[in-house]
Amino acid sequence: MPGDSHDLTRLRIALTTFFALDGFVFAGWVVRIPAIKAQTGASASTLGLALLGVSAGAVVTMMFTGRLCRRYGSHPVTVVCGILLSLSVALPPLTHSTWALGAVLLIFGAAYGGINVAFNSAAVDLVAVLRRPIMPSFHAAFSLGGMIGAGLGGLVAGSLSPTRHLLGLTVIGLLVTAVAGRALLRYESPVPQSAPGPAEERAPRRPDSRTRRLVVVFGLIALCTAYGEGALADWGTLHLEQDLDAHPGIAAAGYSCFAFAMTIGRLCGTTLLERLGRTRTVVAGGTMAAVGMLVGSLAPSVWAALVGFAVTGIGLANIFPIAVERAGALAGPSGVAVASTFGYGGMLLGPPAIGFMADWFSLPIALTSVATLAAVAAVIGYGTRRATAD
Repeated sequence: MPGDSHDLTRLRIALTTFFALDGFVFAGWVVRIPAIKAQTGASASTLGLALLGVSAGAVVTMMFTGRLCRRYGSHPVTVVCGILLSLSVALPPLTHSTWALGAVLLIFGAAYGGINVAFNSAAVDLVAVLRRPIMPSFHAAFSLGGMIGAGLGGLVAGSLSPTRHLLGLTVIGLLVTAVAGRALLRYESPVPQSAPGPAEERAPRRPDSRTRRLVVVFGLIALCTAYGEGALADWGTLHLEQDLDAHPGIAAAGYSCFAFAMTIGRLCGTTLLERLGRTRTVVAGGTMAAVGMLVGSLAPSVWAALVGFAVTGIGLANIFPIAVERAGALAGPSGVAVASTFGYGGMLLGPPAIGFMADWFSLPIALTSVATLAAVAAVIGYGTRRATAD
């Protein structure tokens, strides 16, 4: 395991790289959704059902990944899932029907869910050792990767087919995994110095009923915010292009704006948490996201919508990392798995719910549900103020 600050720094860099890779690959996929929608001839509702495959695959594998992390360690599981994620992102553009698209997205979602549980578990261990609230910095890397992936996707949207673009992401992903994975596998998960020596004593105790309830509550906070992230990832680009007549490149920049704002918010997350505490950060963030998403979904112009997306990104930035970190601190990899399952359950509900609401009403009206759940996250966050160590 890491024995000094230099080793911990290397471990932090390797983990940060995997967070960034995850965001990069995922964003590269989402900005090509309009092109693949046209390729498969899907309606809004059938596309929503196909997109359900990502979240369904993720949720199904998350609890299983938590057990794998306890048995084999979070670092090897992170590397294996990184390989699977890189390979599976090349599959969607090879499909020509919504059923085939949904099937390959199950595979992509399984890899995506697995790597999220694994590297979040590893990050929780490192946070405990360093004794600083650095969890937002890891998620900032995810957002930065998303911003770069979306920006690159916007640049190549007019010149590269989705097949060539996503195959390129596979090559990049495998190369990054080879380099960062080698560094990550050098170290076991660190253990706080105050922890007892024997492995049996260091094993997490079975959580009591109160702990399980708290983990579920933090999972609900994660659900409300992941719903918003998933909605903007899956439907933000389409909203700008379809409802506001944005150029495909500008539409792709919508998710990039959201990811950039989220990156800035998360880069400031450690400072915010040290000054405001977790409760105030969650409440303020949820309120800001609710206001921003109302603007982003209902604004009559592209530029106003982009501003709304950016405000939403800043508001949501630190809520999900806080929820996952608290759940992991309470119950180890199992807590991370539960909170992540709830969180990506939000993504599970989001795509079909927004798709059906878009068919029944309109896509802008459907996107206001993001604002509603952001406000709910703020209320729940305030309600957990006594249980959250600020």
